[in-house]
Order: sequence, then structure tokens, then C-alpha cells
Amino acid sequence: MSIFPAIADYAFLSNCEQSCLVAPNGAVEWLCLPRPDSPSVFGALLDRAAGEFRFGPHNAQVPQDRRYVPGTMVLETTWQTPTGWLVVQDLLVMGPTAADKRRTDYRRAPTDFGATGVLLRIATCISGRVEVIVNCAPLFNYGAAGGTWTYKGDGYDSMTVAPEHGDIRLDVAGNIRLGVLGARCYGRTTLSEGETAYVTLSWGADTVPGSTEEAVKALNTTVDYWRDWLSAAKIPDHPWRPYLDRSALTLKGLSYAPTGAIMAAATTSLPETPGGARNWDYRFTWIRDSAFMLRALYRLGFDWEAIEYFGFVIDAVSGGDLNRPFELQIMYGIGGERDLTERTLDHLSGWRGARPVRVGNGAWDQHQHDVWGMLADAVDVQLGQQATQIVMPVWEGLAGFVEEALTHWHEPDQGIWEVRGDPKHFTASKVLCWVAAQRGADLARMRGEDERAQRWQAGADEIKAEVLDKGVSDRGVFRQHYETDDLDASLLLLPIMGFLPPGDKRVQATVLAIADELTQDGLVLRYRTDSTDTGFSGEEGTFTICSFWLVSALVMIGETGRARALCEKLLS
Repeated sequence: MSIFPAIADYAFLSNCEQSCLVAPNGAVEWLCLPRPDSPSVFGALLDRAAGEFRFGPHNAQVPQDRRYVPGTMVLETTWQTPTGWLVVQDLLVMGPTAADKRRTDYRRAPTDFGATGVLLRIATCISGRVEVIVNCAPLFNYGAAGGTWTYKGDGYDSMTVAPEHGDIRLDVAGNIRLGVLGARCYGRTTLSEGETAYVTLSWGADTVPGSTEEAVKALNTTVDYWRDWLSAAKIPDHPWRPYLDRSALTLKGLSYAPTGAIMAAATTSLPETPGGARNWDYRFTWIRDSAFMLRALYRLGFDWEAIEYFGFVIDAVSGGDLNRPFELQIMYGIGGERDLTERTLDHLSGWRGARPVRVGNGAWDQHQHDVWGMLADAVDVQLGQQATQIVMPVWEGLAGFVEEALTHWHEPDQGIWEVRGDPKHFTASKVLCWVAAQRGADLARMRGEDERAQRWQAGADEIKAEVLDKGVSDRGVFRQHYETDDLDASLLLLPIMGFLPPGDKRVQATVLAIADELTQDGLVLRYRTDSTDTGFSGEEGTFTICSFWLVSALVMIGETGRARALCEKLLS
């Protein structure tokens, strides 16, 4: 058995400014500071020697039970040991926002509660006696740099460590006596039934729990925060509600409160297939995701998060200055960064040997024609009912993107999947250029700008005519690009984005062909790697979002039975 846990076995914790992954054995194996796209301080996720922080029973590695406390981002793990039972709760603490300390990295209005810069771990013996250990072994800069531990204060219950170079300092404290063993801070204590031990890891925190009572209070405050937030969701009383709750919490957990950004993932370089080379850094925001994010947030009832995310998108494309010309690229850093140059970390083994480990993303400067349509659709989702109230800089910026779509839609591109082979005339890219023109025409019409509306509508009609002429195979199925009859999961966007009605025979044939021919174990592939020039060799796994697109498309064409079965498979 691999010494790396399965990816699905990690628990995800967040405070909307940092996030971490907790392995089944109770070790924090991924934490990047001070931002989730910063270098890791615990990186055992990508190399077993890149740092971890374990807190739990000394003589047990396999938990009896793990769960999220319902409605929260708090992890609760139950342990059975030869001498007793232990419950451990792990959380990134949420607390009141300091009203008198303005932070320079905030672009959005802070809420009443936010991140405190504290990872809290609480262990309670519920039966017998259990020996509990602390083993904190950070390695800074993706496992490349150690640090020197020193005591804080007059006792043995607080220590600090920092690398020789850099601004990050970690403080460990609690009600356990601590010591140093090589590069590790460690401690142990024995708990009897009803007794509690806690430990905190903090970075630049103003307030840290200083007693068991304060630790429990911080736990309760954090539980209340997440449940209060989730209570605003418009989620029906349904057997699938727990999955919707967890999805909403995860989406919130992937957000970055200072700017309103939402990351595609909190990790880098987890492979699409075990041992493969398709390992990318996803700790960024993709414009192509913006419309889907906004739709999800609005449907769930999270208007505030939607507004803040839209604000981030506008900040990113404008560089934070609405008086400057808008510049659109396919992705941005969570602080609005534009240069996301990719490099490899050759000193890391990768998860289960999947190399290289990458930071940054080389696709950031690719030309992908879908971005104009995705941004236009995002504006339509956010402001479509108030088109006349779109402020002029935003409107003119959007108009510029519509014009770019109409100028460049004839050209090949890298496609929605950022393939690193030669550019092609991808059908989905053409369709999303149509989305840019059609949404632009609709908004212009509502604003009373008839000349623009007519010109953009004519452009949309021209794009649609070519796609219907060149983008459909002889069997009446939409093709990946004009030079092939291969399928592509991005074609599921045709009915979802309204390019054609669900009742169109070509749409129905395409959806069913993807369901029957572009699946593996019932789940959807993006494309077939043996016939798609991606610039890489090897297989790739199924893509979860594509499977959910198929669920939506099957419902739209009336295949509700197949849609339900696929959705239940995904949820399982």
C-alpha cells in the first residue's frame, strides 16, 4: 500500500484566507502561508519529507470514524486505542473582525467574522486513558528550508520557529509541555476520561486561545459562524441536501476573502491519473469558471459572495482601475496577479511519484477564445436584469471584449482545456464567441444601443451559421474541432449556454453520444487522449465538472432517469 493517502481521504479545512488538508492519521499535510497560493509550510501531500503536523493518539494511525461537524468546516475524528477512546476536532478558527486594524490586502468589505490566523486542534478522552502526541515538523518554501525552534515565555508550553529567510513565523502553543527533537517540535500527555488537551498553530495572530475554556469557545464560535453562513442558503429539504451543503461550504472555503476570488482548487500538482505528468497548479481563478460560479452562488442564495466574486473579476480585468483599458486573460492570481509563470519543484517526489510538481501555470498567457463569452455571460448573470445600470467603464470594457470576440473568432485557439498542442478550430470556442456576441447584443438592446445590438447580433448569427456548417459531423453530432469527428465534453455547453434549444436533434445526438462514447466507468472524460494533441503523453482521468454538465444536459433533453442515475453515482 502506498505511504501516500488517497486524495479522497484528505479532509479540507478553510477560513477563507488559508486552507489545509488533514490526512486520515491526523497529520496536516498541506498548508501554505500566508495565502493558499504561497509556498507550503507543510507539504507531505507532495513529498513525505516536506513537512507535517500530527496531533492525535500515540499508538493509533487508523481512525474509527471521521466526519465534518454537520454544517461546518470543522473536522471531527474518533480514535479507538488499546487503552481508551479519543475525539479530536480540527479547525481553522473564525473570529470577530478587528475594527481598528485595516489590512492593506483587502479590496472587499470585511464581514463581522473572519480568519484569525489560528489552526486549533482539540483532543478529548471520552473513555479510558489515551496518550496524545504533538509532532509539528514544518519545512518552509515547499519543503526546501528548515527553521530553528525556540521557546516563548517562561514555560514549556509555547514555541516558535521561522526560516532563515522569509517573513513567516509559526507559533505552537497549548496545554501540553513541548520540546525540540531535531527539526520537530514535539510533546505528549496522557488524558483520562473527560480530560482535554489542545494545541494551536498560529501565524501573525492577534489573539490565540490561552486555555482549554478559550479553545472550546473558539471551537463553538467557528461552528456557529459556518452554520449561520449556511443558514442563508436556499437548499431544499431533499435526500441530496447534505451533498449540496458540503458543496456550498467547499465553494466558500475556496474563496479568498480579501479580494473575493474563488480558487479552482487549494492544491497544486495532484495528478489526473496516478503517476502521470498532467499535474497542474490550480490555486488560481479562471475566467471560464466565472459564470458557473455566479450561477451557483445565486441559485444557492449567496448574493453577497456573488457580488464580491464579480467585483474580483472586474478588478482583475481592469487592473483595479476602471479608467484603464481592460485586459482579459484566461486566469488570474487570487490577488489579481497576471504573470503566473510556471516552474517545477524538482526536489519534491510528487504525490505517489507523480512528477513534475509545478507552481504557477503555463497556460496563463494562452489564447483561448472562450474567455470573452464566459465574461459576457458572467456580466449577464450578474447585471442582466439591470443592463441600463451597468456603469460606463464596465460596459465599455465588456463592449471591447465583444469586439475582440468578433475580430478573432475565425482564428484557431488552444480551446477550453488549454491543450498545449497546435491551435485548432475548436467548436466550443466558436460557440463561446457566439455567447459573447449574443449576450452583448441582448444587453445592448436593453440599454437602447440599437446600432451595437444590430451589429453584434449579426456577428452572432454569422458565428452560429459557420458552427452549424463546419462543426457537425456526418452523423449529426457536434465535433471537437473542424478537422475531426472526435467528441469533446465541452460540447455539453451548447444547450447549457443556449446556443441551440435542447430539443434540437443535433444537441440530443451529441449529448447521448458523449454519454455513450466519452465515458469511463460511467464518468465523463474531457476528450480521448489518443486522438487529441494535448502536448503530453499518457492517460488522463475523468473530469468531475464534465460529468455534472452531462447531468444537466441529460435533464435538458428529457433523459431524467439517466441524469438521476449519473448524479447518484457522482454523489456516491
